[in-house]
Amino acid sequence: TLAGAAAPAAAQDGSPASFFVQGGSGEDGVRAASVGVQWPWAWRTAALGGEWSARTELFGSMWRAHAVGGGHENFFQLGLVPLLRYRFAEGRSPWFVEGGIGLSVTDKRFVSRDKEFGTSWNFSDNLAVGRSFGEQGRQEVSLRLQHTSNGGLKKPNPGLNLVLLRYASAF
Repeated sequence: TLAGAAAPAAAQDGSPASFFVQGGSGEDGVRAASVGVQWPWAWRTAALGGEWSARTELFGSMWRAHAVGGGHENFFQLGLVPLLRYRFAEGRSPWFVEGGIGLSVTDKRFVSRDKEFGTSWNFSDNLAVGRSFGEQGRQEVSLRLQHTSNGGLKKPNPGLNLVLLRYASAF
């Protein structure tokens, strides 16, 4: 619902405002690489000594996991996540934290040597700490924790935690 509500706040022409690449690893030797785009919301507010803003991101990821019969298997994930961002020092700090919960789907049900998901539709929970830099702070790096699971809607539901390093740049 929140992701759908973000659409009217996106740029008038519907174009994303930034792109990102990220990579990292998680439990049981799973490795991940992603690309995505973000649309900022028009909403901003000051509270708790900082500035709050929001954005919606669309991403595609590839997970590489140990296959059940040996070797490796790839899984492709598509996700849509609304994010709430807090920037310190009344919005003047280059540092920020953000988090959000969205939806994701994989091209097939995730079954690896070590884990099995009950469904290919899952939630994507994201937490990050990052820093903007460059001209007008148009570039960012962030360290992110992404948890993917179906929230207990279908068993098995072991979830998958990934630690990711992201680089983002505004268009």
